[in-house]
Amino acid sequence: MEPSEVLKQVKESMLKAVEHMKAEFGSIRTGKASPSLVEGLDVMVASYGSVMKLNGLAVITAPEPRMLVVQPFDPSTSGDIEKAIRESKLGLNPVNEGQRLRLPIPELSEERRVELVKSVKAMAEEGRVRIRGARKDGMDDGKKMKSDNVLTEDGQRDFETSVQELTDQYVKEIDELTAAKEQEVMTV
Repeated sequence: MEPSEVLKQVKESMLKAVEHMKAEFGSIRTGKASPSLVEGLDVMVASYGSVMKLNGLAVITAPEPRMLVVQPFDPSTSGDIEKAIRESKLGLNPVNEGQRLRLPIPELSEERRVELVKSVKAMAEEGRVRIRGARKDGMDDGKKMKSDNVLTEDGQRDFETSVQELTDQYVKEIDELTAAKEQEVMTV
């Protein structure tokens, strides 16, 4: 395997870790309505004899800053969707209007904001762990290439430096995203 290919794989792994963390951050409620709040993995609906993601059964919009509207593709599933939202950890209380569901987004208490910041930090640490895992895989590949005589001693050192630079770059990006999300959560 070529060093450039390994670096490309390491970079892709790190990028996936950051993208996953961004998606996780989207599910954190900040007091303003966002369709990503209920689109993610949080809300699974038991309907049609199986369990499906909410966004597979309905269109989710945010017509107002403090309101989400869930419009089921099939109005007969609105009861199942309502039940799934109530049972989710989101703490939302849907209002079933028959053809659609309205989800008022309540103001967050200071205590809840602090809990959410803890969740954000945990998600960020998970992202850093994924990046460090990708770094370890890259370093291991560098040692393997050295033992297979693909890299020289100096080539291995340069390769490891490149992997470390990628690691630093993506960890810094996670830190910046985390700080921005914390600020967003704590803003009243």
